[in-house]
Amino acid sequence: MTQSSGRPSPAETITRAIIDRLEAGVRPWVRPWRSCAAQGRPLRANGEPYRGMNTFWLWLAAEQCGYRSRYWMTYRQAQSLGGQVRAGEQSQFAIFYKAYSKKVDSYERPGELVDEQRRVMRSYAVFNADQIDTLPGDFYPEALSLVPPGDRLGPRAARFVDRLPA
Repeated sequence: MTQSSGRPSPAETITRAIIDRLEAGVRPWVRPWRSCAAQGRPLRANGEPYRGMNTFWLWLAAEQCGYRSRYWMTYRQAQSLGGQVRAGEQSQFAIFYKAYSKKVDSYERPGELVDEQRRVMRSYAVFNADQIDTLPGDFYPEALSLVPPGDRLGPRAARFVDRLPA
């Protein structure tokens, strides 16, 4: 269902991304675990992991954009942490969903209160920490080193390397 703004809904966007990846021969629900340098569930600015569809969607977005950080935050959250989103960076969306009940007048018996189940779903814009300058260092993963320096090898590994022909 297209939103009133003319933009596709989050559901349409996610569905289209999955179909595109499948048509490219990629199983998107498997790939992020293996290729994402960040390794782990996407995190909010406060360190709390995203849940549900947000986990899958932000993994997919991070993999497609090459982001290494696990952290995602709104523009205001970045500012409150001393960061600044770089000019021209495109946000992704995260989804807020909540189910709750509210006491309302009964239709069948006026004057009597009954619990009515309600749901709310909204999307909001988030940026990956890799798109934001001047955040505290904890938001950026350390650079990966494929081969540890020789002085960091354990004794067993050092003996193995020493026996390799030059």
